[in-house]
Amino acid sequence: MKNLFGFAAAILLFSACQTTSNNSEKIDLSKYPEAIQQVLAQHGGLENWNKMHGLQYRVNKEIHTIDLKNRRDKITSPDYKLGFDGTDIWLDADTSFKRNAAFYHNLYFYFYAMPFVLADEGTIYSETSPITIDSVTYPGVKVSFEDGVGQVSKDEYLLHYHPETHQMAWLGYTVTYYTKEKGSKFSWINYKNWDTFNGVVLPTELEWYKEAEGIWESKGKSQIFEDILLQETSFSDEKFEKSENARIVKE
Repeated sequence: MKNLFGFAAAILLFSACQTTSNNSEKIDLSKYPEAIQQVLAQHGGLENWNKMHGLQYRVNKEIHTIDLKNRRDKITSPDYKLGFDGTDIWLDADTSFKRNAAFYHNLYFYFYAMPFVLADEGTIYSETSPITIDSVTYPGVKVSFEDGVGQVSKDEYLLHYHPETHQMAWLGYTVTYYTKEKGSKFSWINYKNWDTFNGVVLPTELEWYKEAEGIWESKGKSQIFEDILLQETSFSDEKFEKSENARIVKE
């Protein structure tokens, strides 16, 4: 967990692009680069993803529940509960909870929901150089955001995919949440394993890496996602309500 939280700033990355299509109508994919279209298709298709309303998974000792249409969320663990009820970010924990709750409540989701969150509104695509790891050269697409989109519109991301299957393999990202300045140093995630849930291909194992002069080094233990549920029906509103002893957290 400490390796992941060391990169915590980046997961709020996608609060920059939280606007999603809220229906399952046919989507005009022509606005996306061909490479992005191929990646989305390899992962089950954007239309299929947009049919889904509820996502839940377990990582470490936490159960994460997300409403995919309005991005309400909740994390339940043996020691704390926190979430976003559509209006407020809330936390139910004692003083032993040392994380930034406003930051952490959707920490895992935006990395987990790859590559689909990169199809959100306000996204800009451009070219980037391929990367070569273990004799495999992965083409990629650079992703940035229109000015003023969310809180971190200066963040940039590099999506790299397998040259034959077009399955997503690596994600590079910069962090601007704290500095508010455009960064140049990329951190990396290897999407090591995937599985299919309700027709959508989602990751089951992520591993953080660092890269220096072409040398790729793992940051440590992988993050394993289990008990994954992806469904077309919505969770009840009660699922995201503040618990009785929760306090409101300001960003």
